[in-house]
Amino acid sequence: MKVKIGSSKIVRPLYDDGVAPGDAGEWVPLSVLDKVTYGEHVAIIYAFQPPNPPNAALELGLAKALAAYREWAGRIGVGPDGQRSVLLNDAGARFVEATVDAPLSVSLPFGAPSPESRRLHPRIDVVVELVQVQLTRFSCGSLVVGFAGHHQIADGQATGNFLGAWGLATRQLPVYPIPVCDRGTRFAPRDPPLVEFLHREAEYKAAPARADTDVGEDEDEFFAAAQGKVKVHRMHLSKEFVSRLKARASSGLPTSRRGYTTFQTVVAHLWRAITAARGLGAGLTTKIRISVNGRSRMRPPVPREYFGNVVLWAFPRADAGDLVSRPVGHAAELIHRAVAAVDDAYFRSFVDFASSGAVEAEGLVPTADSDETVLCPNLELDAWLGINFCDLDFGSGGPFYFMPTYYPMEGSLFLLPSVLGDGGMEAYVSLFENHLDEFKKICHKIT
Repeated sequence: MKVKIGSSKIVRPLYDDGVAPGDAGEWVPLSVLDKVTYGEHVAIIYAFQPPNPPNAALELGLAKALAAYREWAGRIGVGPDGQRSVLLNDAGARFVEATVDAPLSVSLPFGAPSPESRRLHPRIDVVVELVQVQLTRFSCGSLVVGFAGHHQIADGQATGNFLGAWGLATRQLPVYPIPVCDRGTRFAPRDPPLVEFLHREAEYKAAPARADTDVGEDEDEFFAAAQGKVKVHRMHLSKEFVSRLKARASSGLPTSRRGYTTFQTVVAHLWRAITAARGLGAGLTTKIRISVNGRSRMRPPVPREYFGNVVLWAFPRADAGDLVSRPVGHAAELIHRAVAAVDDAYFRSFVDFASSGAVEAEGLVPTADSDETVLCPNLELDAWLGINFCDLDFGSGGPFYFMPTYYPMEGSLFLLPSVLGDGGMEAYVSLFENHLDEFKKICHKIT
C-alpha cells in the first residue's frame, strides 16, 4: 500500500469568541493517575464508507473540539513547580492529509492489524503534539482516520468522549460532552494518608539499568525484529459463542450468586487458551494486567466526562497448570475477585502512596512499561467494550471498521465490540507465531 502524504499542518483551537479562556501559558500539573500510566501515544484506526465530508470540514471540527478539550492542544513538559505538567499554550494538533490510489478493500484487506496499518497514522515515537490525526482517502471514496493521542493526557474513556465531540463539531452541532478538566486538584491525598496496599509491586517498580538509545531507531529495530516473530490475530467471538461460554463458566455457581459477566468469562477463556497454546505447565505462575476504570468505583464517583486518567490495574494470577486443567469458571472467579479488589479504598491508597514522595525518593518507575516486548508467561489486556469509541460520526454514519494499530508486543490482548454488529466482540491477540498457530486450533473450544 503506497500512501502519498499531501499535507501536514498544525490545527489550533478555534474559540467561539476568538479568545482562549484562562491565562495564556498556564501549566496544569498531571495527576498521579496520569503519571503512572504509559508515557506514549496510543493509535487507533477507523474506516468510513462513502460519502464522507471534505477534509476541510473535519479540520474545522477538530479545531472546535480542541477549544473544549484544550489540553490536547497543549504540550507536556516540566512546570514552574518542577512537576510534569501540560502547558495550555494552544500549540495545536498535527493534521495530516494523505491519499492511496487504490480501493481500500484491495489496499488493506481488513483482518488483524499488520505493519501496513501503521502507514495510516503519523509516527508515534518522537512527537511533541499530544494529538495527531491522519485522513487517508482511497480511490473508492472510503476514508480512513488514524488518531493518536498521548496516554498521559487521556485514558480510553476520555479519548472516546473527545472523538465523539469531534464528530459533532464536524456536523456543526454543539460539542458534547463538555469535559470536566480539574486533573490538577481532583486527586488530592488524604490527611493523614493511609497506604493500605503494596503499590511498589503493582503500579511501581525499581528503575532498571538501561543503556541510552535513540528512540526513533529503537522503534524501527523493534518492529523489524518483531514482525517475523510476533503475529497479531483477530478472533471473532459471536454472541452465541459468548452465551455458551458464560453458561459453562457459571454452571458451578450457587443459584443465589449472579453469573459471571461477559467480560469475566471471555477474558478467562482467552487466558486459559493462550496459556495452553504457549505450552506453560505446572509450577509456573501466569498473570494478566487488566485495566480498571475507577470513575464509578471511587467515592464520590468521578464524572464520566472527566478528562484525564482514572485507571489502575488488577492482576489476577494462577499456576499455569492449574489454570488450564480446571474449568473456565475457576479462571473467571480469579478475575472477578482481582477486579473487585480495585475499589475506592485501593484508588485512595494509591493516591496517598503516589503523593507521599516515596516514588521520587526511591527512584521508582511505573510498571506500565511499553519497552517490554515479550510478556510470556503473562498477558496485558485492554478492554474497549464499554468505551464509546464508535460514536465518532462525521455526518455519514459511524465507522464500518475500527481497530488498534499494529503493535506486536507478545502477550498483548485487546477486546473490542464486533464490527459486524452481531452483538459479539473481537479479540486481537499478539503471540509468537508458533504459539499463535496452536491458539487458533483451540480458541473456539469451550472447556
